[in-house]
Amino acid sequence: MTVPDTSAAPASPEPGRPTPATPVVASSPTAVVRPEGPWTHRDVAANGARFHIAEMGEGPLVLLLHGFPQFWWTWRHQLPALAEAGFRAVAMDLRGVGGSDRTPRGYDPANLALDITGVVRSLGEPDAALVGHDLGGYLAWTAAVMRPKLVRRLVVSSMPHPRRWRSAMLADPRQSAASSHIWGFQQPWLPERRLLADDAALVGRLIREWSGPRLPDDETVETYRRAMSIPSTAHCSIEPYRWMVRSMARPDGTQFNRRMKRPVRVPTLHLHGSLDPVMRTRSAAGSGEYVEAPYRWRLFDGLGHFPHEEDPAAFSAELIGWLKDPEPDR
Repeated sequence: MTVPDTSAAPASPEPGRPTPATPVVASSPTAVVRPEGPWTHRDVAANGARFHIAEMGEGPLVLLLHGFPQFWWTWRHQLPALAEAGFRAVAMDLRGVGGSDRTPRGYDPANLALDITGVVRSLGEPDAALVGHDLGGYLAWTAAVMRPKLVRRLVVSSMPHPRRWRSAMLADPRQSAASSHIWGFQQPWLPERRLLADDAALVGRLIREWSGPRLPDDETVETYRRAMSIPSTAHCSIEPYRWMVRSMARPDGTQFNRRMKRPVRVPTLHLHGSLDPVMRTRSAAGSGEYVEAPYRWRLFDGLGHFPHEEDPAAFSAELIGWLKDPEPDR
């Protein structure tokens, strides 16, 4: 199974679907990852690296973690909503992405989770509610297990618990097929070249194919394509997925899987789009067996892999309502 080859001419889009090969307008890396808005940009040091963050508001910290193939900007709708609701909302670029450092190593989930908890400490906060989508969700699960005292609440979107993810990838042929891009990432160098070909046209194709009926506009897709085109980003974005697969038969992967047997002991909200073509609902559902705390499952009908962007109002309302609920187990 491989990542789709962008060297071939793209198929004609379905009616109503915009053509994803719109040329990307050149712009500086800084302009792409630090766009103007109601938020404030700055860098913080954590776990031996520098991380770019965008923040808004005051109050209890809510740390937002993006997935693939995106960067902090995916949370542009939730930042003002959370700030208005009385939270300190911070969206960070993961290691190797956006405005954060691109280090030569350190892309295993344990180290990436320490990046996240290190940012919490660097922000001067005693703890945070972690909100993670896709890979960010995988790392949020991990951080809640590794550093439970720093995680006040946990919100995960479009990603099962790491042990659930591993078993689904190995035992469920449908899930394995749905995540074929991850298997394709195991090849050396070719995935990076395919991601970057034609001004990162594949990034636009993936985002549109993984979305539900509410497709992103051309400007949104071009933003993600430009961000992926920043040197070394494609390689760094793929490295966590290489570790997740290649480590399955290695001692470090076995140790990580065993470590993730520890239950999550903070209130957890699990969000998922019913039309998600990348992570099947059946794979995500059932992650509650790893949570020894209030656990709430919420399925968004008619949404795909990016519910926070496809219907930001509904997503933000669900998120904020749960964060403010003093009894989230109801």
